[in-house]
Amino acid sequence: MSKAADLARTASASETALSNRNLIINGAMQIAQRSASVTGITGNGYHTLDRWRTAVNAMGTWTQTQSTDVPTGAGFATSLKMDCTTADGSPAATDQVQVQLRFEGENLQQFKYGTSSAESITLSFWVKATKTGLNVVSLYQDDGAKQISGAYTIGTSNTWEYKTITFVGNTVNAIVNNTTRGIQCGWYLGAGSNRTSGTLRTTWTAYATADESPGQVNHGDSTSNDWLITGVQLEVGTVATPFEHRSFGQELSLCQRYYEKSYDQGDVPGTNTHYGAVKIGGNRETMTSSYLSGGGNTFKVTKRARPTVVVYDPDGGTTNQCQRWTLGVGNYNNQASVSADISETNFLQYSATGNSASGVIYHYTADAEL
Repeated sequence: MSKAADLARTASASETALSNRNLIINGAMQIAQRSASVTGITGNGYHTLDRWRTAVNAMGTWTQTQSTDVPTGAGFATSLKMDCTTADGSPAATDQVQVQLRFEGENLQQFKYGTSSAESITLSFWVKATKTGLNVVSLYQDDGAKQISGAYTIGTSNTWEYKTITFVGNTVNAIVNNTTRGIQCGWYLGAGSNRTSGTLRTTWTAYATADESPGQVNHGDSTSNDWLITGVQLEVGTVATPFEHRSFGQELSLCQRYYEKSYDQGDVPGTNTHYGAVKIGGNRETMTSSYLSGGGNTFKVTKRARPTVVVYDPDGGTTNQCQRWTLGVGNYNNQASVSADISETNFLQYSATGNSASGVIYHYTADAEL
């Protein structure tokens, strides 16, 4: 290698972070706390893989899974798979389906948006689909209501392909430094005319629905269609660097800022099991003039915001129900539950009815997703 080439390589390495380059959490599709597979998806929400949100508006029915179908030799074990189970070959104007990622503003300050030094950012990923043709990835910035889109083409059916898209920086609108949504990134799988009749935006411009995904093919027009993605990376700069692999434990901890559960990783919330259940004893509190058993529960990871807590009966998976237990007696009585004083770090849990007891036992989920 020549001295000039060596110097160029050294400069490149010094200008690119060797760790924490990838702003995508769970880009290797390792973590699926809610479930590894969900059928009958027709609406919006987080269904399987952590941090990956599905948006469906009247555009078919989908099964989403954590798949083991991955690009050979790329270092990935799992992918996100969207399988069309009810087709929509003639979408109405408002129909759409996409998979999305949402980013906190405080994690995007290195973009330098709103200044003359605004950075370009590069998105890279592996994708495989039954249907070939043009596809769109759209970014929406909440602060300033601006959008930009990029296109990629699937050239060969049912074949893993590596894609990169570079988006120029937004020199006009800064991203607020807080825990609310700063940017949303959406991979379109199909859309009606309301979102495809405009022009593909390759610079940051005022949001217009028609310009979200012009030219997007419809992956929902046949029940034979699948769409898979893995190895997703978003980084500052114009060059896609090799995927930054993190350990399972690191990814899990990052995901738990937004969602955590008391269940073992392989157990879907609502599973009939005592493994992982929280058991709190020795406390008696007075609420609404009744003596109730309860106590405090500390989250595994501090949440992005005060979460929505759902409590489950360990023996039946019934929501909003816990069990009271009595010391020395060993009996467990199902009771309606009350979650109180929920903060970013902990919450209190009580049985909502019955006489005093020695403690409560329950499972929980805590959701602080964007």
